[in-house]
Amino acid sequence: MDNLLSIVTFIPALAALILAVFLRGEDAASQRNAKWLALLATGATFLVSLFILAQFDPQNTAFQFVEEREWLLGLKYRMGVDGISVLFVMLTTFMMPLVIAASWDVTTRVKEYMIAFLLLETLMLGVFMALDLVLFYLFFEAGLIPMFLIIGIWGGKNRIYASFKFFLYTFLGSVLMLVAMVAMFADAGTTCIAACGGDVALMTHSFASGDISVLGVHVVGGMQTLLFLAFFASFAVKMPMWPVHTWLPDAHVQAPTAGSVVLAAILLKMGGYGFLRFSLPMFPIGAEVMTPLVLWMSAIAIVYTSLVALVQEDMKKLIAYSSVAHMGYVTMGIFAANQQGIDGAIFQMLSHGFISGALFLCVGVIYDRMHTREIDAYGGLVNRMPAYALIFMFFTMANVGLPGTSGFVGEFLTLMGIFQVNTWVAAVATSGVILSAAYALWLYRRVVMGDLIKESLKAITDMTRRERAIFAPLVVMTLLLGVYPSLVTDIIGPSVEALIQNYETALGEGARAATQVAASH
Repeated sequence: MDNLLSIVTFIPALAALILAVFLRGEDAASQRNAKWLALLATGATFLVSLFILAQFDPQNTAFQFVEEREWLLGLKYRMGVDGISVLFVMLTTFMMPLVIAASWDVTTRVKEYMIAFLLLETLMLGVFMALDLVLFYLFFEAGLIPMFLIIGIWGGKNRIYASFKFFLYTFLGSVLMLVAMVAMFADAGTTCIAACGGDVALMTHSFASGDISVLGVHVVGGMQTLLFLAFFASFAVKMPMWPVHTWLPDAHVQAPTAGSVVLAAILLKMGGYGFLRFSLPMFPIGAEVMTPLVLWMSAIAIVYTSLVALVQEDMKKLIAYSSVAHMGYVTMGIFAANQQGIDGAIFQMLSHGFISGALFLCVGVIYDRMHTREIDAYGGLVNRMPAYALIFMFFTMANVGLPGTSGFVGEFLTLMGIFQVNTWVAAVATSGVILSAAYALWLYRRVVMGDLIKESLKAITDMTRRERAIFAPLVVMTLLLGVYPSLVTDIIGPSVEALIQNYETALGEGARAATQVAASH
């Protein structure tokens, strides 16, 4: 099927349009219809994406299912997936039906709520499939709008502050990327940048002599480092990396449960994906120059945010800081620029999507009952909620990186990759494993273990069948990837190997070009 990627991308948007045009009223029947249509649309999207995965050839490192057509002002609508992006597409389509199911108790402006999530899914899928840089940027930026509304309308008491902070941080970072894109277009005399054949190449008829290598937009010298930094700013805020991470805890705390799940499981991964798709292939010299700084920033992030997590009193805030720490392993693995590091970074992103999404759902389960996220408000839940205690323990252990869970594989591969590059950074980062056990087990002990003393908790009920059904696929995926990681590594391996080869070749080309430029002067 020629337009399979477009079908997957726009099924949720079509459902959102149907909701907007045909559904009227806020009565119980209309709310129920909105929820069912959103669930059916996200479920259908997942089923079609399974067909893409079944037809995907991991040994082919070129982009597959490529669609290309003229679009606007000479720009091209160009979509495709490779071994790196196809699993992020699967993560998105897998999580969204669970997100909709977790929103079943929403009663305020349900139609608009479902429309926001459906549009958000379309925009997130577009980010992972776009092969044109302008198209990527449009999807990347437009995704801010539904999430801004989700936090600002359905969030907590300080939702307006949190939503504007989220929007301003991520938007300002992306403005720098837009400036860099304009500079690249002006320098190369082109209107379209597209990813081709496993690398990101500048499609142009007027290459500036000596400025751009055959493998991509490899601008020589300091200019490339500046362009790298502009793109880096956008992706680093989205991850988020320390020290531009402060928007994330506020956004998580104020967002509704489903918003927190999408934010942690999928939206944060756009930053890591951007590093892999653009920063390394397009700006290899800039990446190499900045790698030591990025590695130490990541190591500091792991230790610092883990220590901050230890003193949190809000469960969501603690898990949010945990997410920043785990994203530190991702950036380290990517900029290690070797097979184990990048394999580990991608694995960690996928694993974190399942585990952190489940942890935020765990918080949502008891928040729906008690309407507080304060850790001190709980204690002894195992006496009234044994099934919940078991699920929460499982994902706490996975978050710590217990062998047998997907969390262990991602951290282990990443640390293997970074150890080959910088043993000191690896040593500092490894301490994060100990700290993560400290804050995760501390949280679990205070919320779940002990005697049930508080009167307010004595009538609390265990998980419903719907809640258990939501957690079941997350448990399966976390265990499956933990004991059988080659399900992921076999798909991403060839594409990562091609990426590394292109990166190393581009470094050599860039060095030769720099030497020629220096000699000419």
